[in-house]
Amino acid sequence: MNAIDPQQLAEQVRAGDRRALARAITLVESSRPRDRDQANELLTALSPHAGNSIRIGISGVPGVGKSTFIECLGNHVIDRGHKVAVLAVDPSSAISGGSILGDKTRMETLSRRLEAFIRPSPTGTMLGGVTRHTRETMRIVEAARFDVILIETVGVGQSETDVAQMTDFFLLMLLPGGGDELQGIKRGIVELADLIVVNKADGDLADAARLSAADYRGALDFLHPHRPGWTVPVETCSALNNAGIDRTWKIITDFRKTMTDNGVIQSARARQARTWLWNEISATLLESLHHNEAIRSRLTELERQVADGRTSPRVAAREIVSTFRHQDASDS
Repeated sequence: MNAIDPQQLAEQVRAGDRRALARAITLVESSRPRDRDQANELLTALSPHAGNSIRIGISGVPGVGKSTFIECLGNHVIDRGHKVAVLAVDPSSAISGGSILGDKTRMETLSRRLEAFIRPSPTGTMLGGVTRHTRETMRIVEAARFDVILIETVGVGQSETDVAQMTDFFLLMLLPGGGDELQGIKRGIVELADLIVVNKADGDLADAARLSAADYRGALDFLHPHRPGWTVPVETCSALNNAGIDRTWKIITDFRKTMTDNGVIQSARARQARTWLWNEISATLLESLHHNEAIRSRLTELERQVADGRTSPRVAAREIVSTFRHQDASDS
């Protein structure tokens, strides 16, 4: 990436320049060390203008219809005067590292609207379904005055927990006619949900969807509510037929008012910010280790010793950290 003026780029982002918005996200996603100073300056300039949105995480097993649902919800929300940013976290090709699903092409009508911004981001080598820079991207689009942020995850592994830790509202989508053990959804994920939606409630699956919703309502009676003052609704919808989307949005707006009035969203965001800080500390330290020539050469030998069983990972890790500490002390 060519040298840029972060302050000027920040002004362009806040003015609604979509090219500048894409450039800003690309900058913060860059893994090149020389881009980090510019990215940090950009984020510093934009951060005071971020945070004025409702952050909604949407997850569910592959095939549940997340992209179709998000397109319907996004269009519905825009029709009510909002600006919507969709951060669609795609699984990555193990060969090229690029996005496989291409969510932008799957949200054809939403992507044509000026009030929408869709950003597919490959997960790369990150575990779960959320990239390291999803939080930064979220704050950039907030500074660009998008007031509804939809984060779609892969729906496998750790992604649901990750997205719940960076959003205000977590929506879990399920298929009709199957229990959580059949859909690969763990009980812990159900406990994170602020709303459960059984999709594909149309045609031959309409009755099965209503039955599944009733079953989940009954199951939730045995779970301890994780939000004070909020009972988790279970609804049915048909994203294909645009049915139940208005009800979903009303639940989200009711949640936001209730949780803002009782201070839950504010305290949750403060807690999320502290978690983000420690995640960044860990990631930054790992980057420093990998870019340190002395550490890297020693690490290669220690990896061989661990692989051969000559030493344990714990002992090797402590040696690396000890070497890093001593080197840092001598440099200072």
